[in-house]
Amino acid sequence: KSPTTHDDLSVGINGAVDAVLAASGIAPESIELVSLSTTLATNALVEGRGRSIGLVLIGFEPAAVERAGLTAALAGDPVIAIAGGHDAHGDEVAPVDLDRLRAGIRSLAGRTVSGAPIEGWAVAAQFSVRNPAHERAGRDVVRDLTGSPVSCSHELSAQLNGPKRAVTAVLNARLIPIVDQLVATVTATLTSRGITAPVMVVRGDGSLVSAAFVRERPIETILSGPAASLVGAAHLTGLDDAVISDIGGTTTDIAVLRHGRPVVSNDGATVGGHHTMVRAVAMRTHGLGGDSEVIVSPRASGPKLLIGPRRVIPLSSLAVEHHECVTKALRSQLAASNPSELAGVMLVPAASFREWVPQSAPERELRLALADGPTPAMSLGVAASKRSLIDRLVRQGLLMRSSFTPTDACHVLGLDDQFDRAIARLAAEVFARHRDALGRAIAADAEGVAEMVVETLVRRSAEAVLAAAFVDDGLSADLASSELLSRSFDRATGSVRAEIGLRAPLVGLGASAATYYPRVAALARTSAVIPIHAHVANAVGAVVGRVTITRTASVQSPAEGVFVTHLGDNPTAHTSVDAARIAAESRLRSDVAEQMRAAGAGDFEVSVEWDERAVDLSGLTMFVEGTLTVTASGRPDLTAVAVRTA
Repeated sequence: KSPTTHDDLSVGINGAVDAVLAASGIAPESIELVSLSTTLATNALVEGRGRSIGLVLIGFEPAAVERAGLTAALAGDPVIAIAGGHDAHGDEVAPVDLDRLRAGIRSLAGRTVSGAPIEGWAVAAQFSVRNPAHERAGRDVVRDLTGSPVSCSHELSAQLNGPKRAVTAVLNARLIPIVDQLVATVTATLTSRGITAPVMVVRGDGSLVSAAFVRERPIETILSGPAASLVGAAHLTGLDDAVISDIGGTTTDIAVLRHGRPVVSNDGATVGGHHTMVRAVAMRTHGLGGDSEVIVSPRASGPKLLIGPRRVIPLSSLAVEHHECVTKALRSQLAASNPSELAGVMLVPAASFREWVPQSAPERELRLALADGPTPAMSLGVAASKRSLIDRLVRQGLLMRSSFTPTDACHVLGLDDQFDRAIARLAAEVFARHRDALGRAIAADAEGVAEMVVETLVRRSAEAVLAAAFVDDGLSADLASSELLSRSFDRATGSVRAEIGLRAPLVGLGASAATYYPRVAALARTSAVIPIHAHVANAVGAVVGRVTITRTASVQSPAEGVFVTHLGDNPTAHTSVDAARIAAESRLRSDVAEQMRAAGAGDFEVSVEWDERAVDLSGLTMFVEGTLTVTASGRPDLTAVAVRTA
């Protein structure tokens, strides 16, 4: 395991690969499979990062942008709405207005409202899963005019609900450059070390696909890391039933293991508040990790802390390479008579910051102030305009923040020692001087504030674990914030004795699991299981997983004696439901076999399910709709040679 180096992904990847080679003593040319699980896409959505995109909406009314969280997913990026679309039977409602699309693209001139360049496009058309002709026409126009990658909603989901499919396409388009960079970095690393094995990537449901396959569908890697962790946890513990919580640097991911397999969501993955149509494990992701930002609640009249969801660089970690400037900044802030809310916050230029070309006087001023590397945020001023500029550059990945985190707190308490403990203590002393709403210092010393941080993280983690269990039981996640659960955690005494806990064991995964999860399990009134290889459970899951592809087709009867199949192409009509089903199965088997080969599978098995809906009308059974699902599953083809990409 090697820490993710967001500034330069190659550093972390090189570290992990070299460590494996050194520890195993295996020659690079003998390696048969490279498998990668990643939280990169998940973290980008949780933290609100990602590249600027444009959305083409075909055949939707203007109000559609307000549904399914589409406005939030767009985050101010442009929308081109044009006429077109189909109805539920796949029949054209109106001709697609490609001239308006061309004019809209030219008017944007490749830039968004925020000024960032458009790096990808999403196209969503009304009922495109019944007939994708208009989406494909829009895709071709966008590609011809921009040369940018285009995500079509019908290629990412076969479900109805156009706005939700549009959200999925938008997020996919936003992630393509990020995951593309990751795959390119991995393949370059392997090539430089003489490793020619095929490269697989874990998807959100725990299955594997080839790296080339996932480059066009990066949205399917959301929850990849935790999905692999679940598969790995089942393998490492041998448990059939458990609640599994995986804590990383940015997020905590919680899911339920039932009958030895992770529960998969039928509603699509929800990450960072975005509801997608991506098939994934039923996972609840919280912006709660070892590197989460810790701040003082601005409204509390006592020492109340807030943790996450923003990830920052722990000050103890930053000091490993920048010890002198971090020490100088913290000592200066500790000596100040009036502690500032920005005390203990450093701004760190990313590698791409050096290539950034400022466009305005404030941008040029900021560029100059950060020319020498990490800089105290206090020294840059507190004007709202300056903070807005800094926040924008952080979202774009040009700047990173460094401040006090749970990782620093653990160093203060002697629970961690991988970074600079002296700096962690100094940072804790600075943070302890922060004031609550009544102007009082939140802690007396470094140990006091460090214990507060760890206790807050444990409590938040226990609430998150119980929330996931409530949802799995069909209850509301809001119960986790109820006064009754709080009394259970506090072991409160009174007329009512509240005891709420987990029935199954709590499996803690992640490098810091052993630090936090015995205490989390105690609050949840269950036992903690920390596997011996908990810190690399996702890597274990990545290599024991299988390649799985699922395709569906629907059969409808728009008129008596007519049965229409919808397979992603133009609808085809048949004279009987059996004929429609047989045709659909033949096509799906062929499509699944082709996708399995593209996904990197060797031999595989195929299963077929037919779900038919009918109604009884005065004793006569009338067919309404049928859904055919074809699933193929197999192990990766270890005889393949990886395809290298530039």
